[in-house]
Amino acid sequence: MLYARTTPADKRRHLRERLASGELLQFPGAFNPLSAKLIERKGFDGVYVSGAVLSADLGLPDIGLTTLTEVAGRNRQIARVTDLPAIADADTGFGEPMNVARTVQEFEDAGLCGLHIEDQVNPKRCGHLDGKQVVGETTAIQRIRAAADARRDPNFLIMARTDIRAVDGFEAAVVRAKRLVDAGADAIFPEALSTLAEFERMRAQLDVPMLANMTEFGKSDLFTTTQLREVGVNMVIWPVSLLRMAMGAAELALDTLQREGSLASRLGEMQHRRDLYDLVDYEDYNHFDAGVFNFRLED
Repeated sequence: MLYARTTPADKRRHLRERLASGELLQFPGAFNPLSAKLIERKGFDGVYVSGAVLSADLGLPDIGLTTLTEVAGRNRQIARVTDLPAIADADTGFGEPMNVARTVQEFEDAGLCGLHIEDQVNPKRCGHLDGKQVVGETTAIQRIRAAADARRDPNFLIMARTDIRAVDGFEAAVVRAKRLVDAGADAIFPEALSTLAEFERMRAQLDVPMLANMTEFGKSDLFTTTQLREVGVNMVIWPVSLLRMAMGAAELALDTLQREGSLASRLGEMQHRRDLYDLVDYEDYNHFDAGVFNFRLED
């Protein structure tokens, strides 16, 4: 009811404990607060908030056009409605190392449990597109050091994302990942690895948790959770999947309206009003106002 009862500090501590267990934690991407509540209802381990999704939600391409204020605000809305830990895409940190430091504290204040900072140049682009450019090692290290130094809660997770695999090859990605761990990264997000063997080889080189990005239509095959677990991956995200499914369904609905003049033929594909009201805890609000839920829903 209203917002989650679990405090951000408790969420962060619980996430750290789960990561220390070595199990594979599954984080579907939420595209709004309601979808975050559904992720929790379905029993997943956490919620991921993608920068690409937030850009798309604003009708923008994923090329670094969103601002820290926009991203932190949307993340706050999502993180506060669920008892699950939420982790966020912080792109390149929204500027120089001092900006990265501010980003970390803004995201802490937003109730998040962690973020990842990447090593692309600005303007950045989707990690699974060609033509990416990465910053030099010194700049990449400065970003992660700034992030680690700025956090006030030691359980806030600082993840380093490296996009160098697509630029300079796998071995360069291993070297970059190790340097970022030395700089203070708690976990590594190697973007756009091409094979399961590369995930396995990367994991063997690291003594911190590793995240895998299973985004559709990208450079990586869509490996199953069983496959990722077997090669030692600790976290997996599906960043844009729910948005893609929702937009696909919306397009079908609009086509049906144009063709048939109503959505009567698609009622069975919709979330029933009863289920929506249950998801938003409609009935629980009677605790405050008995006039809120004074009706019966028909089947």
